[in-house]
This record gives sequence, structure tokens and C-alpha cells, in this order.
Amino acid sequence: MIRLFKHYIPHAVILLGLLDFALLMLAGELAWQLRASQIGMDPGSLTERWQSLVGSALVVWLAMISVGVYGPNALRSLRYAGARLLVAISLAILALAMVEFVLASQTFWRSTLFYTMIFTAGLMVADRMFLNSFLGSSAFRRRVMVLGSGDRAQRVRKLGEKPECGFAVVAYLAMSDGDRVVEEAIPRSAIHDLGRFVENLGVSEVVLAMQERRNALPLKDLLRIKTKGVHVNDFSSFMERETGRVDLDTLNPSWLIFSDGFSSGRMFSSAAKRVFDVLASSLLLFFTLPVILVFALLVKLDSKGPAFFRQQRVGLYGQNFNLVKLRSMRTDAEKDGAQWAAENDPRVTRIGRFIRKVRIDELPQTWNVLMGHMSFVGPRPEVPQFVSNLESELQFYAERHMVKPGITGWAQINYPYGASTEDSRKKLEFDLYYAKNYTPFLDLVILLQTVRVILWPEGAR
Repeated sequence: MIRLFKHYIPHAVILLGLLDFALLMLAGELAWQLRASQIGMDPGSLTERWQSLVGSALVVWLAMISVGVYGPNALRSLRYAGARLLVAISLAILALAMVEFVLASQTFWRSTLFYTMIFTAGLMVADRMFLNSFLGSSAFRRRVMVLGSGDRAQRVRKLGEKPECGFAVVAYLAMSDGDRVVEEAIPRSAIHDLGRFVENLGVSEVVLAMQERRNALPLKDLLRIKTKGVHVNDFSSFMERETGRVDLDTLNPSWLIFSDGFSSGRMFSSAAKRVFDVLASSLLLFFTLPVILVFALLVKLDSKGPAFFRQQRVGLYGQNFNLVKLRSMRTDAEKDGAQWAAENDPRVTRIGRFIRKVRIDELPQTWNVLMGHMSFVGPRPEVPQFVSNLESELQFYAERHMVKPGITGWAQINYPYGASTEDSRKKLEFDLYYAKNYTPFLDLVILLQTVRVILWPEGAR
């Protein structure tokens, strides 16, 4: 994997993304050449329109990222990728048509969009047909050796068996005579020279997956391996990188303290984040105010009670604030106290079910963003009653309040709707990853991927 602004991206995704961008520029150029020949016009020099080509390719590329074209399923299934590609191209063409209407260009006409769409679809599908098996081959998988044969080693094994994983385990080493979970693990005593063993296998990374490391680490061997250019990683850091979440099963305070993350440079990032929140929330409120008012009226007509729902939530540093949403439940929904939302929840009104599905009920939260109680991106704020219970049951739950809560977040795009303590635990792992590795780049990835969650609402309740 390549680490880009503290966030890990698989090599296959980087390669495919760069190749796609080049092909998108080619599609735009072919469309322009075809249209110019049809009307008997000199197409001109490429230097005259390269900016338009780059801009149009960037719009389509961002649309592809937004709808999940580079997700693990899309890299493995041509049918899945094709459906996402068609949606992405359609959204991008609409966006490009609006851009051309507002900013008339001499080298980019709406009349070329149809041809661009055809060439883009053809090139993207052909690209994936050619690279589908190649991207899943061992050429893009790191060769990993695991020190350990217990439960942690077994977890690495299960992760490595997933088709979308970016590594292949080439050997397991049993570092003690204890119970083995991975039966094929090689006893450490059977290997005379561990450094040469690693070199012969072509190992690029060694993962320390031992249950008990005290007096068990082969420090001399690890030092020799490290000096040969082989990366040595502990289990928690390895799982964080491969899964995009902090593993609570093996997490301890010392790892959080000494591992990379929570950098002081986020002061500048936080300032930029606040500027973006103010500008974006102002624009979004301006353009969506008619939508909010229309659905507020529909909520009033559909059921008795106020159109807007206000509830206390826990925000930055554990401070409470009043969250505003369009009401989607009956007014007596929480007469017995706050409850988890259930599938096909009978408390949800008819219009409420629709606005939850399409996330319209979340739009008034842009007011909370403008007021500084929330950000567009961050962990979802919970009610104080839930927070008190979860902090007593889940270790490190309070650490998620070290960043401002958001309308969307890393947990929201990676995990379905949670309605239990176990779901909260899973989402906490993603929230801690975000709090630890926050950068504006990660915010951009989350905002783009939120489009996918809106278009394909998984688990909305």
C-alpha cells in the first residue's frame, strides 16, 4: 500500500486510478476530434485545450470515486464495476453540461458530451476487462511472513484469504511451544538463519502476531531483517493499515501514545476545515432551504407535531449541543427514553421513512455546522444517555470526542447503520482511525464516498 496524507491506498487502486485518468483525457480528445471532423472544423492544437481535457477528466474521475468504482467489489466484479461506471458517467455528464452552460468554452461543447460518454464507457470497460485478473494477481500483493501461530496469526490468515486483500502470507513461524491455531506454522527452532530464510522467500514485510512478546522477540534476527530493507510491523499497526480501523481487541494505551497519529500539524488542518465548513454550510443552506421548507410542510401534514426535531447530543470534548433534524418519527417516539432505531421501526412516519432513505432529514444539520457545533465530516454525535452507557462498556469510547462530530464520517461510509452496543463497538474502531489519522485529504475521500452511501443507502433506518 501507498501512504498518502496518512491514509493508505492499495497499489492496484493507485495504478487503476492513474490509468483511468489518462483514458478519460483520451476519451475527451477522441470526442473533440470526432465532432470537429463532423462539422469540417480544424480541431486545432492539443495545447489549446489541454486544460479543458484535464478539467473534464477530473470531473468524471471524481464522480467515479464518489460512487465506489474503486471499491473492493468493483475491482473484483466487472458487472458491479459496470453498474457503478454508468452511474458515475451519467452524473459527470450532467455536471459537465452545467459547467459548460455557466462557463462557455471554445474547446469544450455540450455537443461533444454524448461522444465523450460513449468513448468513456467503452474505454473504462475495456480497461477493466484487460486488468481484472492482472490486478488480482500476486504481482500486486506484498509477501508477508507472520511471527506467531496463535489467534492473532489466525486473524491475519483470514484477512489474507479475502480476494480484495493486498498481501499474501508466505510463512508462519511458531515462536513458542504453546497451543497452535495455525497448524502449518514452522517451529522457530527449525530455521537456522532467519534473515536468509526471509530473503529466500522474498518477504517484503514481517508481522509480529505473538500473543505474548515479553522475552520472546528475536531482536537480533529482527534487526538483521530490518537492515535488509524488510519492513517489520506490529500486529495493531498492520491491522489498522489493512482494515482502515483501529483494532480494539489488541489496542492498548501505549500503542496509541507511541504510534503515528494525532499530529500537532492538525491545528492548521482544523482551521482550514472550519473555513470549509462555514463556506459549504452557507452555500448548502442557501440552495437547499426550499427543499427543507417543502419537506417541513410535508412532515407537518403527515403527522401531528413540529416539523423539526431537536435533541441533545454529545459534541467536541464531551460538550452537549442541540442537534436539529427534520422530524421523521412520531412525537411520542422517545416517551420512554432514547432508544436504538430498529429495522422497519414502527415509530417512523410515512414521510419520515422516505426522508431517512434519501438523507433529507439530515439537511437541517448544516445549521449546526454553521454554528460550529458540528463539522461536515466526523464521528456521528450520540445522545448523552447512550454515551454514558457506551463509555462504561467500551474502552477508549471517550477518545472519539477529541474531534468535532460530523454529518458524515469514516464509520458511516464503511459500516452499515448501527443499532446496538456491538455495532457501536465496530463503528468506534473506524471513528478512532479517523480521529488518529485525520487530514483534509481523508475528509475529501469521505465526502466523495458519501455520494455512494446516498445513492445506495445501506442500512438506512
